[in-house]
Amino acid sequence: MLETLVQGVLLGGLYTLFALGQSLMFGVMRLTNTAQGDFIILGAFAVIAGVSLGNDSVAPWLVALAVLPVAFGFGYALQRYVLNGTLGKDPLPSLVVTFGLSIVIQNLLLELFSADPRAIETGGLNTQGIALGDAMSLGVLPLIVLAVALVATGALQWLFARTALGRSFRAVSDDREIAELMGLNAKKVYAFATAIAFVLIAIAGALQGMRTTVSPSDGPLLLLFAFEAVIIGGMGSFWGTLAGAMILGITQQIGFRLDPGWGIWAGHIVFLLVLVLRPQGLFPKTRG
Repeated sequence: MLETLVQGVLLGGLYTLFALGQSLMFGVMRLTNTAQGDFIILGAFAVIAGVSLGNDSVAPWLVALAVLPVAFGFGYALQRYVLNGTLGKDPLPSLVVTFGLSIVIQNLLLELFSADPRAIETGGLNTQGIALGDAMSLGVLPLIVLAVALVATGALQWLFARTALGRSFRAVSDDREIAELMGLNAKKVYAFATAIAFVLIAIAGALQGMRTTVSPSDGPLLLLFAFEAVIIGGMGSFWGTLAGAMILGITQQIGFRLDPGWGIWAGHIVFLLVLVLRPQGLFPKTRG
């Protein structure tokens, strides 16, 4: 059981990275990005393409780092010139636009890379482990993923609580009209929030591609995991997203231990229970 819990926490670290970008975009703009999973897969394939262009002589970590500023610029432009026009009291336009982006990304990746699963070569890092006694071994890459998830969550919390940009995020989230009267350009603030979210998405995609194989059709499942983690933890709460991802990962691992066919379903059941009993999530964002 201890190994199951530890593996669940490690899986929760990956789900945290899947969900943080979604949590950020919803927390600032009340925008649900239904293309979240597909953008994660796009990030993975961007690293795969970069490594291939370097004839496998370039370290995947360097390619992943090079992708991050591209992701930042892409996210900024997408929000500034496309998604800002969908924001308003009606959530339907943003859902339709991001759903359309999801379809475009999937078909683009199919055209460029075919439907064959691919992975980012890590030189055996994804198979290395640290033995803890005779009965337990922890993967090095999952530990790295967990560390990145904790750092990213703490960094976002610090950004929101301690910086001028974070105060701008909170201001436009709480009351856009008053924030604009005080001199803030809400559209630019939204664009910066999405840019940061896309950096997190690119990190999640790179690590997912290093951890396992990815294919163009994987996006919807990753979106589901991200959405469940955000809902369980509480929309707009970063530490809540981390907690929700951990609960989801542990629940799935317990389900896998009981029956390999019920691991994913166990997570879905917990998600539905939280949605029915506490729809605001276990640790929702507080005002004030």
